[in-house]
Amino acid sequence: MAVIGGLALVALGLSACGGPPHAVPRKPSAATSAADMGGMNALVAAAKREGALNGITLARNWANNGGLIDGFEKKYGIRVTVAIPEGHSQDEIDAMKKSKGRPDAPDVLDLGDTFARAAARDNLLARYKVAAYDSIPANQKDPQARWTNNYGGYVSIGCDANRIRTCPRTFADLVKPEYRGKVALSGDPTRAGSGFADVYAAALANKGSFGDIEPGVDFFGDLHKRGNFNPAEATSTGVETRRTPIGVGWDFLNLGYADQFRDKGIDWRVSIPLDATFALYYAEAINKDAPHPAAARLWLEYLFSTEGQNLRLAGYARPVLMDAMRRSGTLDTAAAARLPTVEGTPQFPTDAQLEKSQQTVLQQWERAVRS
Repeated sequence: MAVIGGLALVALGLSACGGPPHAVPRKPSAATSAADMGGMNALVAAAKREGALNGITLARNWANNGGLIDGFEKKYGIRVTVAIPEGHSQDEIDAMKKSKGRPDAPDVLDLGDTFARAAARDNLLARYKVAAYDSIPANQKDPQARWTNNYGGYVSIGCDANRIRTCPRTFADLVKPEYRGKVALSGDPTRAGSGFADVYAAALANKGSFGDIEPGVDFFGDLHKRGNFNPAEATSTGVETRRTPIGVGWDFLNLGYADQFRDKGIDWRVSIPLDATFALYYAEAINKDAPHPAAARLWLEYLFSTEGQNLRLAGYARPVLMDAMRRSGTLDTAAAARLPTVEGTPQFPTDAQLEKSQQTVLQQWERAVRS
């Protein structure tokens, strides 16, 4: 599972292609590294010939996807289109299955950790090692290189201080009567990695554990019975329209909303709850049947380059190569200084615990919040 910190110092640039070019360059759809295609220059040339990249659920205000899309298009002249911008991880998996063989199928995926593992088990993902692959710890990447963690965050509580007299700072605060109808999640936990993480954090705050997420489901079930649970999702739209005055979600989302809506009369305050310090990463992957296989591989190289990782950081997301970049002097230290201080060192669930917890949420969530 993803661990923030403790990364080995290695070269991070795109020039590190994992060894000399492959003796017989492979076609893009079969390439498992840039070297397989004859090196980075050959990959760039093939991607430019394709000229397009199909993204999915890449909301521009999510972990600075907007800056990454703009940077990629400017650097390589490849047009990026995005389907279902505010969709969720399960939407990406569904799209891969439904659009197989079509030119509008997604090329690349940005998936919550548990969903990336599920997609790999379903044999939906291509194997590909980015140049920085060896610098990423084994517990932050698939050993078969079908997905690789790219950025992460901590579960936080966002609150519109212009509408809420006293903003909640812990999960325990959320049960107070004054928050009736106001507490929303960042996504449906049965379909979104963000919502799933919110429930996991609530479990840890309520005597649950990595092996027992049920107290988190019960917590939101209790909020529903009290009338505090708001079924609208605390997305940028929910915050801007003031439908979700309190939103549990990733810190990089809530911090972004604070910047985005400050001039619109929304004083969005962000707290990382002390009763549940919980962090996870998001993984990048390539659709095995990507219609633009070279562009897909180049996109991943860009996301794991120094430029791409610093762009993640500019959007308050913690890049997976953050420690290595700090040591090599390539980290944007000004952007890093804007991140909130987190008390303690988070622990992470095992693969088996994640899978068990996801099954629990899938089986019990509807009963808890809609019964």
